[in-house]
Amino acid sequence: MLGERLKILRRGKGLTQRQLADRMFLSVNTISSYERDINTPDDATKIWLARFFNVSLDYLMGLIDAPIPLV
Repeated sequence: MLGERLKILRRGKGLTQRQLADRMFLSVNTISSYERDINTPDDATKIWLARFFNVSLDYLMGLIDAPIPLV
């Protein structure tokens, strides 16, 4: 679930996997593996992603369907 949400959020910002990887100081392969649900980011990375995309962790993790923005 996180992979699909991450892909939707990334594309919604008009970013390529490489652009997101560069901003996160990660490899493109790492972003790709997250989006394909092969690997799961650690908790600090999940928090970074939620803040970057301005969504709740619950949304990012697929627990709720509404991307409640962070206040």
